[in-house]
Amino acid sequence: MNSKSKMTAIGSYVPSQVLDNFELEAMTDTTDEWIVQRTGIRERRIAGANEFTSHLCIGAIDDLLRNYDGTLADVDMILVATYTPDFPAPSVACLIQRHYGIPAAGTLDVNAACAGFVYAMNLANGLITAGLNRKILVAGADTASKIVDYGDRSSCILFGDGAGVVLMERTEEEGAVVAQHFGADGNGGIHLYRTGLRNELDGIELSGDGKLMQSGRDVYRFAVGTVPPGVHKLLEQAQWSVDRIDWFIPHSANLRIVESLCEKTGIPMDRTLYSMEQYGNTSAASIPLTLAMGVKSGRVRAGDRLLLFGFGSGFSYGGMILKWTACS
Repeated sequence: MNSKSKMTAIGSYVPSQVLDNFELEAMTDTTDEWIVQRTGIRERRIAGANEFTSHLCIGAIDDLLRNYDGTLADVDMILVATYTPDFPAPSVACLIQRHYGIPAAGTLDVNAACAGFVYAMNLANGLITAGLNRKILVAGADTASKIVDYGDRSSCILFGDGAGVVLMERTEEEGAVVAQHFGADGNGGIHLYRTGLRNELDGIELSGDGKLMQSGRDVYRFAVGTVPPGVHKLLEQAQWSVDRIDWFIPHSANLRIVESLCEKTGIPMDRTLYSMEQYGNTSAASIPLTLAMGVKSGRVRAGDRLLLFGFGSGFSYGGMILKWTACS
């Protein structure tokens, strides 16, 4: 019998420091009303000066362990989706392996920005179904506050910090993954980037000096032009109608984007989960953080059919239809 993967546990973590819209009013040229009208965001969590992406992942894994009867000792791969690692090297996944003393786990960071968690989930599913791994920790985490320019009101109002983690394990029974669809438009890189060793792209000088830079209008156009066709491709692949989706969990970038995606896909807002109101845009953490909120609140239950879709820098995008297999 072919191996399949299932999700067996979930955890999440956000820093304790809250940055609300009224505090941002004192930091940059903005108002609470302006932010809420344009983004739906009211507050976000901010990592401390000595708190980094690996620490957020560890907090999420500790949360997972509080509701998981098994052990991490037999985890054989750790995947971390992030574009804000503690270091260029070693990877965040290596730091997690070291912290928990997991003896035989491979480690890999995945950088697809805000689409990263879905990419990492797809990679984990592929490794398990190919028979290469049995038990994989999949985390999505970012500390975007450390790379945001708080003088730029168009971007600093959006981002917060957080982490979510899912445990995927091999099963010979019904698997979780129903359909997957991934892609990219590299021409969009100029619209959402952070400079590093290189500060030009195709002869165009990049700005920001290592801070996150984006053109919100171009990101919006990319999301609303790419996600709805991707959703329909997923439904075609699964041979499902939109009515079979219990919960739509898009990247929580901006409430106005989510509303537009629901309008264009035909998925109602009351079957859509998001987390930006409390936590802002948490980048690679937004989808697992939102899913964890749904599970902990009792809204997402075992057997529910989920449609996840991430989109971000690159421009990269990716979606999956899953059946939630962990116990609620």
